[in-house]
Amino acid sequence: MGEYYNYIKSLHLIFVITWFAGLFYIPRLFIYQIEAFAKPSPEKEILGKQLKLMAKRLWFIITWPSAVLATIFAVWLLVIIPSWLTEGWMHVKLVFVLLLYLYHFKTHQIFKQLQRDDVRYTSKFMRIWNEGATIILFAVVFLVILKSSISWVFGLAGLMVLVILLMLGIRLYKKIREKNPEA
Repeated sequence: MGEYYNYIKSLHLIFVITWFAGLFYIPRLFIYQIEAFAKPSPEKEILGKQLKLMAKRLWFIITWPSAVLATIFAVWLLVIIPSWLTEGWMHVKLVFVLLLYLYHFKTHQIFKQLQRDDVRYTSKFMRIWNEGATIILFAVVFLVILKSSISWVFGLAGLMVLVILLMLGIRLYKKIREKNPEA
């Protein structure tokens, strides 16, 4: 089975990328849905219907299948190289993968609420929520690339700097939007 390793790894990476693409874009659609919900009729209904359709297609045609396929190929890789399960970096990666699935399931819950026109979050909250996948992606990529050579102190500090920069970026964008609502 080792001769198929690079093919399986490639497929795993492709589906991880498409999974993250879906996780990056779906909160953006949620923001648009939430903002459309506050618009007057008939704009509210027209935008709402279109955005629900876009979210549904993204979620069920790209995001969910990619999550499942990325997981299948990841398990297949672990079957080929079971020694990874004894390595510390893999334990930490699996914790981040668990966090990613929790993020995915919560996003699914928000998706279902918005499909029913049940708006429970603000667009500001969704802008912050949108960064959850980014933080997990950074953590996993650095873990996989650096493996055991990573310094956990520097890695954690770098992740915190990333979070701070993302929050500052959100605040800056809010100020820009307040000055120019079309931005």
